Amino acid sequence: MKPVLDLVSKLGPARIAAMAAVTLTLIGFFAFIILRVSRPDMGVLFSDLSMQDSAAVIRELDSRGIRYESKGDTGQTIMAPRGDLARLRMDLAGKGLPVQGGVGYEIFDKGDAFSSTNFVQNVNHLRALEGELARSIRAIGRVQAARVHLVLPERRLFERDRENPSAAIVLKLMGELDAGQVRAIRHLAASAVEGLKPERVSIVDERGRLLADGAKDADANAASGFEDRQLGLERRLRGQIEDVVAGIVGPGRARVQVNAELDLNRIESRSETFDPESRVVRSAQTRTESAVTGNADGQVTVGNELPGANGGDKPPAPKDATNKNEETTNYEISKVTKTEIAEGGRVKRLSVAVVVDGIYATTPDGKQTYTPRPPAEIERITALVRSAVGFDKARGDQIEVVNLRFAEAPSLPQFSEPTLIQSLLAPTKEDVLRMAELSVLALLTLIVLLTVVRPLVRQVLAPVPGAAPALAGPSG
Repeated sequence: MKPVLDLVSKLGPARIAAMAAVTLTLIGFFAFIILRVSRPDMGVLFSDLSMQDSAAVIRELDSRGIRYESKGDTGQTIMAPRGDLARLRMDLAGKGLPVQGGVGYEIFDKGDAFSSTNFVQNVNHLRALEGELARSIRAIGRVQAARVHLVLPERRLFERDRENPSAAIVLKLMGELDAGQVRAIRHLAASAVEGLKPERVSIVDERGRLLADGAKDADANAASGFEDRQLGLERRLRGQIEDVVAGIVGPGRARVQVNAELDLNRIESRSETFDPESRVVRSAQTRTESAVTGNADGQVTVGNELPGANGGDKPPAPKDATNKNEETTNYEISKVTKTEIAEGGRVKRLSVAVVVDGIYATTPDGKQTYTPRPPAEIERITALVRSAVGFDKARGDQIEVVNLRFAEAPSLPQFSEPTLIQSLLAPTKEDVLRMAELSVLALLTLIVLLTVVRPLVRQVLAPVPGAAPALAGPSG
């Protein structure tokens, strides 16, 4: 105990107070460093939330004891440990969170229906229908958020005064929607609302782009449908050709373009064909007539008409006999009536252009050499492309396969597992931020150790100089 007291008395109150202050500062600093390093990596759990959704999600996280961070003026972004993001999203989705500002039919679970007016009930029904439609649309891939507006006219007494309902849908997308998905959303909304036609549904994305126009007439919608069909056909044929050619020249070593010309005319034709060889007797009628005519007195003269005249023996007058046969036969001939309706959208002509790269080889000194593909191989590729697209010469289809050298040589794929050095050389964005944070903390720790701790330790461990000897008095 005495050495400690001697050390305290040797240091003095001022130095002890300074050491205590520095020690407490270092303890707080290192505690901050430890907490900062041990803090879990946070990721975005939800973003662009309303105040109601943020409050509901935070209450659920508090009840689970999960650490989170809220960012934004109204807490529209909630951060959670990155390793638990998938599990938390699934658990919260099972409880209907976040609602994303829309209400469904659960609105009727609140309040008293008997005390509500008819107007309030109609408004709640409209809100519930819009909310349920928005939830269904959000279930489609690449749709992050949806807002639905319905216009349901009041019922009219006369049918001629009735107005058709319409709908407007605003989507927040994660990527792009193809034409099929846009049509699916329109038909989904039309099927959920009585009297709503798909042509009366307008769709807009968050950037103000019109995905579907509900104000177009039937002809404009039909033309838009033909255009979508043309693009879909070209995309499908291009994919088929790329699959076939890539198996020969390698992935990424072929460029394919397809131009499909469609016939938009609707043709309706009727034809009748008769087969004279397949006649059948339908009815037969036979009529026979016989007649005999003649003059028994021969010719009539004046002498024959006088009284007492004697005609004497005369030869019998000749007689006329007539026979008539009439036969009528009705035949039924086989007849084929054919009605053909060719809808618009038939393929009128196909034009396909394919560019394939050549053959690359690596020399012993590590250089790449280029060799054009032989004409026989190009002919085989052309034959495969013709079979893939359904080539029709009578239709005027054109297919061109050309071998040209691409601007960039193919890169060799790496199939081996990345090593530790490769992982360090190709870090992700999160890894870079984490390493930068740790580097800053390590640098601060080193600065504190060199500028504060080291001088303090030297000062504490430095020996205290002894007291100067007293001068001798005159008495000796």
